[in-house]
Amino acid sequence: MDAGVSILAGSASARLGAAVCELAGIPPLAHESRRFPDGEQQAELAESVRGRDVFVIQATSPPVDVHLIELLMLADACRRAGAGRLTGILPYLGYARQDRRAGRRSLGGRVAADVIATAAFDRIVIIDAHTAAIEGFFSVPIEHLTAVPLLAGAAAPVLPQRAVVVAPDLGAVKLAREYARLLHLPMAIVHKTRLDGETVEAKTVIGDVAGRAPLIVDDMVSTGSTIEAAAGALRAAGAVDPVTVAVTHALLIGRAAELVPTLGLARIVASDSVEHDGHAPLPITTVSLAPLVAGAVRRLHNEESLSDARYPA
Repeated sequence: MDAGVSILAGSASARLGAAVCELAGIPPLAHESRRFPDGEQQAELAESVRGRDVFVIQATSPPVDVHLIELLMLADACRRAGAGRLTGILPYLGYARQDRRAGRRSLGGRVAADVIATAAFDRIVIIDAHTAAIEGFFSVPIEHLTAVPLLAGAAAPVLPQRAVVVAPDLGAVKLAREYARLLHLPMAIVHKTRLDGETVEAKTVIGDVAGRAPLIVDDMVSTGSTIEAAAGALRAAGAVDPVTVAVTHALLIGRAAELVPTLGLARIVASDSVEHDGHAPLPITTVSLAPLVAGAVRRLHNEESLSDARYPA
């Protein structure tokens, strides 16, 4: 890749950033992110970026606020060091689920977008955000990428012949259609009602799942409540094992460690948008986003269209 490109990976995306640099054939931008005893953060670059095309890779994954501030500090360091152009690549975008206001609640998605805009990025790249409408919150140009083709390709070898793609709620229908198209499988939908932040109720399954092994697809799995409700509804409707889950973002937070192993899932197929240091609650087939991100970096640097960037090149 052109010598005028620099790639800087924050702590939330260190392994992904290293893999992107390896594919791009350039060393990662040397830097230090430090935390002071009072909790404040600071970022310092160890080399010049003056006039360079800089890409900052940092998921705003849990702990969201810590990683969000680190993203801002890294961007500020690059700007103050004279970066010619600055692009933020956010493999996972925190606060994206807070995309609509109810009652007297805050609108977290808009607040996060406004905060990120203060970093003066020239553009932001996001991967399978919870809703594409989140773009409307940003004053910075947004580029959308999807990991669905990579995840579908990884899931295909482990699916039995009589499989069915399942959207666990109405919000995942568009995503499920794309999986079904890529895998040449029928599709079904679970009608879900969220009772609170960790409790979900599913009653109705739309589509024929009897005697079929479900591939439940979503943009993320958080506490596992949605998967729990969907799996129960599918089995009640006659679906059979193995039950597989494919998600871009495997947060696996809260009660997920206790809940997910009890659901009788064969596996979760997920990207590395969210990096985990501990042990996963069940076998996870991890699909690297590095080819997708490296392809996008090359195209953006060369001012090429991203229309084909969903496929590694």
